[in-house]
Amino acid sequence: MVDHHGQIDNVMHESRLFPPPAEFSQQARIPTREAYDQLWQRAADDPVKFWEELGREELHWFEPFTKTLEWNEPYAEWFVGGKTNACYNCVDKHVNEGRGGRTAIIWEGEPGDQRTLTYSDLLEQVCRFANAMKSLGIGKGDRVSIYMPMTPELAIAMLACARIGAVHSVIFAGFSAEAIAERNNDAGAKAVITADAAWRRGKALPLKHTVDQALVKSPTVEHCIVLDRVNEAVEWKHGRDHWWHELVREASPECPAEPMDSEAPLFILYTSGSTGKPKGIKHTTAGYNLYAKKSFEWVFDHREGDVYWCTADCGWITGHSYVVYGPFSAGATCLMYEGAPNHPSEDRFWDIVERHKVTLFYTAPTAIRAFIKWGNDHVQMHDLSSLRLLGTVGEGINPQAWMWYHEMIGDEKCPIVDTWWQTETGGIMMSPLPGAIATKPGSCCVPLPGILPVIVDEDGDEVGVDKGGWLTIAHPWPGMLRGIWGDEDRYQEVYWSKVPGKYLAGDNARRDGDGYYWIMGRIDDVLNVSGHRLSTIEIESALVSHPEVAEAAAVGRPHELKGEAVAVFVTLKNAKPSDELREALKQHVRKEIGALAQPDDIRFTNALPKTRSGKIMRRLLKDIAAGKEMVGDTTTLEDYSIIAHLRDDEE
Repeated sequence: MVDHHGQIDNVMHESRLFPPPAEFSQQARIPTREAYDQLWQRAADDPVKFWEELGREELHWFEPFTKTLEWNEPYAEWFVGGKTNACYNCVDKHVNEGRGGRTAIIWEGEPGDQRTLTYSDLLEQVCRFANAMKSLGIGKGDRVSIYMPMTPELAIAMLACARIGAVHSVIFAGFSAEAIAERNNDAGAKAVITADAAWRRGKALPLKHTVDQALVKSPTVEHCIVLDRVNEAVEWKHGRDHWWHELVREASPECPAEPMDSEAPLFILYTSGSTGKPKGIKHTTAGYNLYAKKSFEWVFDHREGDVYWCTADCGWITGHSYVVYGPFSAGATCLMYEGAPNHPSEDRFWDIVERHKVTLFYTAPTAIRAFIKWGNDHVQMHDLSSLRLLGTVGEGINPQAWMWYHEMIGDEKCPIVDTWWQTETGGIMMSPLPGAIATKPGSCCVPLPGILPVIVDEDGDEVGVDKGGWLTIAHPWPGMLRGIWGDEDRYQEVYWSKVPGKYLAGDNARRDGDGYYWIMGRIDDVLNVSGHRLSTIEIESALVSHPEVAEAAAVGRPHELKGEAVAVFVTLKNAKPSDELREALKQHVRKEIGALAQPDDIRFTNALPKTRSGKIMRRLLKDIAAGKEMVGDTTTLEDYSIIAHLRDDEE
């Protein structure tokens, strides 16, 4: 047995390096590696001073802060004594500084309907809806659940809550009534904002009906505000239910932003736990707002005239930080799209990019793998020359998918920002800065200024170069979570108990000889094969590099001799499953990364179980591989039928 003290064996090697295009670097905010190094070192030498200067420069303050950081592990308070408002920083600041005519939102619905809102339009609509909520008695400190389609009104509702000091809890409009009720009750929600229905692949999904079922079990909810999106007939409870358009019609277009304490809660966002109920991650006002803004500007190299499209739904943290609070604080023009990427056909995204001249495009690796599976024809029929930067988010991207993205979507001229971060971190923590950092396929590259990552073993000792271990963050940062809503014991246990003095991210990582970081999967996803600890991501990347494989998920199952055997679930592009292909894939992994990682089992499947944000739910596959019953929270699972099919195959 090999004793690694929690270190993870590195079996994948990627040496390709792609420097930033000279033309891009010449115009970039951070134009050289030297400029990045200087900025990062200045922040590392004195993080508190670094964030203090940015806090004073970048945000509007009703009252200035008196202390930058109060740190009593594990509790941080940033910009103590200050009063600001996230909505004011997102909207009023631009209007007051003469940018009211700039386009804030370009919106396209799935059926093809379109709307454009300037920052002045956005300010008026936010104020009207804020006043509408106030007319129902909703105010500072009240919690408001939002269960809506990706329409401008979703962003307006979030900003209106921030404007009056209400705490929003956005719930992805695809969750069950049970999941909505659980989140309503945990937050003590006073109101729910929803729509009659939402368009998805040509069908109207009945959101109000689902909310009605949830409200039977949500005793704290007094009001339900309903957007008329589809003109669908809905049941109505007088006194509780209110039409959005009727409320705002009577509301004033002027509503002063509420001065909020820097540490006042801005939102709660529920993320699944591997066991037990979902965690309500709490983010506060000033620190989160600042971090979302600066990370957006650094990573996406935003400049005036850009059309930025983040394809995430606002039901996830990516939609909070990089559809709403980050881009709007920076005065960006954001494209929002309501529907599916393959409706009415698989070229919908590229059609949107072409027509709206999108310059910055940010999507998930799971979407990229779907595009690959659908074929290049859908891409090649469109002019994507407006694009100047590509990004990925949600999970690690394997090198094969990275190269397709680089060549087919970016035409080998667009830098790719592969971003690592979490719901808990509030914003991007590691990413290449596109004008300064040469990229490596599959690596999130370097930490952002002010972020101090450390990779440790299970004893908390820092590991060496190219040694895998637990990823931790050694110093507080403004965007960090401030707790789990109503459960401080769980907050301390999950994030701060295992490595004293450091935030435990829950991911494994390694740092190569060039100082680049590589995410190696969740701590729980590591396989222990004959005493060697192997990363699931490296095995999956090897499989996806085979020309017939579209997607793969590797998990462990108990094995009498080896401890764990490697079990892999594979979806194919066009090939038909066969014993010959199964054996060929095993040999391919053996050739790519060694005999140790060769799969014991390969199971072909038409689809993998994923969350609604596109992450593969490996723990469910692990239960299937081991022949066990599923445990833990499954409310984020997109399609239960996939699990049923896999169970049937098992039997």
